[in-house]
Amino acid sequence: MDYIKVHSGNKLSGQVKIEGAKNAVLPILAGALLADQGTTKITNAPILSDVFMMNNVIEHLNTDIEFDQDNNTIEITATRQLKNEAPFEYVSQMRASIVVMGPLLARTGHAKVAMPGGCAIGKRPIDLHLKGFQALGATITQTNGYIEAKADELKGAKIYLDFPSVGATQNIMMAAVKAKGTTVIENVAREPEIVDLAIFLNKMGAKITGAGTETIRIEGVTSLTGTEHAVVQDRIEAGTFMIAAALTGGNVLIEEGLMEHNRPLISKLSEMGVSITEEAKGIRVKGPEVLLPTDVTTLPHPGFPTDMQAQMSILMTLSSGSSVLSETVFENRFQHLDELKRMGAKHKISGNVAHIEGVLGLQGAEVSATDLRAAAALIIAGLVAEGTTKVYHLEYLDRGYFEFHKKLQALGADVTRVYEDQKVKVQSI
Repeated sequence: MDYIKVHSGNKLSGQVKIEGAKNAVLPILAGALLADQGTTKITNAPILSDVFMMNNVIEHLNTDIEFDQDNNTIEITATRQLKNEAPFEYVSQMRASIVVMGPLLARTGHAKVAMPGGCAIGKRPIDLHLKGFQALGATITQTNGYIEAKADELKGAKIYLDFPSVGATQNIMMAAVKAKGTTVIENVAREPEIVDLAIFLNKMGAKITGAGTETIRIEGVTSLTGTEHAVVQDRIEAGTFMIAAALTGGNVLIEEGLMEHNRPLISKLSEMGVSITEEAKGIRVKGPEVLLPTDVTTLPHPGFPTDMQAQMSILMTLSSGSSVLSETVFENRFQHLDELKRMGAKHKISGNVAHIEGVLGLQGAEVSATDLRAAAALIIAGLVAEGTTKVYHLEYLDRGYFEFHKKLQALGADVTRVYEDQKVKVQSI
C-alpha cells in the first residue's frame, strides 16, 4: 500500500500553482453530454483519479473523449446517439457521477444510473435531485440498485430545494436547459463551481441567469453546441495550502489565488493571527508564531466550506486555546479526528460538534486517511509533528490533489511518497 512519509521541522516558503477545481470539472464533463453539435474543449482540467473515472463514464455513454494530460485539456464529442445507462462499476466508485443523470434526461429523455458511491462522509441522499426531475415532468423508478428517470418531454417548472445541495442544483440545471419553457430553481447552491457550470452551459447556448444567487432562472433551448471553457481554480486546494503555510509559520504565495472564493476561510485564518494579503500575482499567506483559537461552523456557500473542515481542525489542534468545530453539512465527517488522536490531539465529540483543545505539539504516527480531505489534513499535521508521520490510503488523496507531495516538496517540506511496488522491488534485490 502506498503511503506518504512526512518529517517535520521546515517552514513552507515559495509559491504554489493551484489546479482546476475538481468540484467544477466533474459536472462540466457531464454537461458536455448536452452538446448534440460540435466538440467541447475543457482546459485547465486537473489530473485526478475522479476525472479519469468521470471520463470513463462519459466515454461509456458513446462519446469520443481525449485527455491531453501534458496540456490539461479534455476534448469531448457527444454528437452520436447516447446510451442512457451509467453502470455500477463506475458510479459506485464516485458519487459525483450521478450528475450525468440530468444531461442524459435532457438529451435522450431517459437516464438510468446506479446508486452513487464515493467518500464515506455521510448518507448524502439524492432525493432533491429526483424531486427536481419529477417537477420537470420525469417519472422516477428505483429498482435493483439503479435509479431511472423517463420523460417524453421536460417542461419548465418552479422548484424549491429544501437544502441548497450542490449536486442537486447542478443536475436540475442541466436537465432544465432543454426543458420547454422557463424553470425557476429557488434556494439553490451558490458555490463558485455552480457559477462556473452556468458560464460553461451558457457558452454552449443555454440561457441561465442568477447563478451565484439564491435563485436560478433557466429559459429552455432546443439545442446546445460544443464550446471551449477553462475550469475555475480549485478553492479547496488553494485553502489547503493556505492552512499548510499558516501551520508551519511559513510564507507562501498562492498563485492567482481568488480572495472572493476563499473569503470564509480567510476570515477565520485572520482571526487565528494569520497574515493574508492580496498581491498582483495571487494571495500571500504568512503564518504567525502563535495560532489563536477560533470557532467554526460549516455551512453551504458563502459559509465556511465543509471541504475545509478537516484541514481547519489541524490548525485548531495546534492553537493556543480551545476551539469549537461544528459540522452541519455531513453527519459523518469527524472520522479523521480519531486518527489525529494517535498523534496526540485532544478533542471531544458531541453529535456534530467537536470541542478541540489546543496542544503544544503533535507526535508522528502511522495514520489512515478516511476520506479525501482527511488525507490532506493528516499530511499537513505531519508537517509539524515530531518525528515521522506515515499517511496511508492515498487513493482518497488522489481523488482531489495532483502531486500533493511534490508541491509540498517544492515549498521546502520533507515529504516523500513511497510506492509499494517500488518498495517490494527494492527489498527483492
